[in-house]
Amino acid sequence: MSWSETIRLDRPLRGVRLITGRPPGPDWPAVWAGELRRAREEGRREGERALSEQLIRQRNELAEMQRGVLDALRRAVPEVLRQAESMLIPLALEAARRIVAEVPIDAALVERVVREALRQAGDTAEVTVRLHPEDLALLRQHGSSLLEGSAGSAPLRFVASEEVGRGGCVVQTRFGLIDARRETKLEQLRQTLLT
Repeated sequence: MSWSETIRLDRPLRGVRLITGRPPGPDWPAVWAGELRRAREEGRREGERALSEQLIRQRNELAEMQRGVLDALRRAVPEVLRQAESMLIPLALEAARRIVAEVPIDAALVERVVREALRQAGDTAEVTVRLHPEDLALLRQHGSSLLEGSAGSAPLRFVASEEVGRGGCVVQTRFGLIDARRETKLEQLRQTLLT
């Protein structure tokens, strides 16, 4: 089997050389097919090697990026928690303040506040309970038994005071004051949360 074909070119070829050191013979198609197989195999091996190297590089870059993200998260989490805590305390205090502000003030509430403050005072000879004028009027209007009571052996003395907010009281004994005003209790709560 002989092989020949005329190829016409529009300009002369430069740097052309034969693939083999001998002129093409009758086995040229088989030689060419072998060269193609060898070149394909070499290209496949080279591609696999390059792909393998690229995958290793990408895997290393990904692992480094993952380490960086984890390190950044490890550093950021305590700061985020600190910030969240510092934001939650004022939020909780504001929620408590609003809840307390919305609780309706009635004679039963005023009595509970006064009784709790008197329990803290214990038995003492001189007790003065300061209430907001409207709260004292509520107790009188409802005929509260507190107004006729006594603390220990001495009678209770009730005094209207604009310095005491609605829903709170200040109990004065010879040993000191028990401040049961709402704003004082909220401030104590704030101090407790901040420590």
